[in-house]
Amino acid sequence: MVTMNSEKSAGRRKPVEKSSIEKAPEHAEEQAGKKDEDNRMNESPDLSPNTPTYNVTASCAEDTPNYLVYKKMESIVEKMLDEFTGVPVKTVKTFMTKTPSVFTGTDLIAWMMKSMDIDDQEALHVAHLMASHGYFFPIDDHCLTVKNDNTFYRFQTPYFWPSNCWEPENTDYAVYLCKRTMQNKTRLELADYEAENLARLQKMFSRKWEFIFMQAEAQSKVDKKRDKLERKVLDSQERAFWDVHRPMPGCVNTTELDIKKACRSHKSVVQPSKHLQLGLAGGRISPSVESRPPNPSPSIECLQKEIETLKDRLDKPVIKVSKVAEALIGYFEQYMEYDPFFTQPELTNPWISDSPEMWEQEKLAKEISTRRVKRWAFSLQELLQDPVGREQFIRFLDKEFSGENLKKTSRRKSTRYGANS
Repeated sequence: MVTMNSEKSAGRRKPVEKSSIEKAPEHAEEQAGKKDEDNRMNESPDLSPNTPTYNVTASCAEDTPNYLVYKKMESIVEKMLDEFTGVPVKTVKTFMTKTPSVFTGTDLIAWMMKSMDIDDQEALHVAHLMASHGYFFPIDDHCLTVKNDNTFYRFQTPYFWPSNCWEPENTDYAVYLCKRTMQNKTRLELADYEAENLARLQKMFSRKWEFIFMQAEAQSKVDKKRDKLERKVLDSQERAFWDVHRPMPGCVNTTELDIKKACRSHKSVVQPSKHLQLGLAGGRISPSVESRPPNPSPSIECLQKEIETLKDRLDKPVIKVSKVAEALIGYFEQYMEYDPFFTQPELTNPWISDSPEMWEQEKLAKEISTRRVKRWAFSLQELLQDPVGREQFIRFLDKEFSGENLKKTSRRKSTRYGANS
């Protein structure tokens, strides 16, 4: 599951257990005869009425501009979760598999039309808004929308509700994606945008990727010990959580904070961290709100020190030594064929035998060798440095009526770099 690296974010959530709902005697007698296995399959983990929900302290939730919106939506979801008057949640059995704790879009829209006294279009619109905030989600799609058909949906556990002020970091997202790659399941395969995000995160956290991999491996081992149906539900709920906070391209990120609301509440706007500025597809790049006072204007000494630091950075090489070494090795491998010290030529080596026979043979040859033409393809400079290549290039330009361009460039260079210049 998600691990919050920030102690500050973790301290914002305070578990408060709800009072258990008393059931009527007749309902208790009806359910007494059911088997424990059927109860486990028909009820979603963490979604029963006795499940503790995680409310937030006043310092976090009530200061959030969307606090009232979250509470209104959660009151509707709690009515939907009612065992007797809510949306019918069931386990769908097929020939080889079971899909636990799901409901159809048709049942959801019908319940909203009946309970909220609205038409089907308005019910579909409200369902879209609630799904975009992650209160329920399609089990087979990363796009958090609702369709009025037989598509299966599942409720999100209250632990992942947006009112808990989740602010997951990119390291948490990296652990989640890395854990997904360890599980050999078709439903857990990474989408294209998730694979791209994983590659960016691996490059971003290259120094501590071993730690991220170990953490993902430990979480994967814990997940394998769970019941099969429970694991299927928890995997989909965790996936939906990240679909809200790291949505796929083209989807709305509902976790972004409107800067106008932040200004109205007289809160200082904190710039995103370095890792968030690097950017991920669907990542949170909007500022977050905190109650700390704004930074005072910098002094002249601080500005001068910053200028000196920036000047030092200009002189510092920005290319890694490994990249330079790779480029040097590639250059050596490319020209090794033409270096007589490493590759034995067909004729005697002129650097060893002091005989210019090899160079004279190249000049007197009527046909241009393939080995020589291959070197022209390295760069335009190689082509122009070779007299034969230069002559062939001039002939080609004359056919295109642009030979004077090369002659003009040659005269300009000779004038610029000549002995009397």
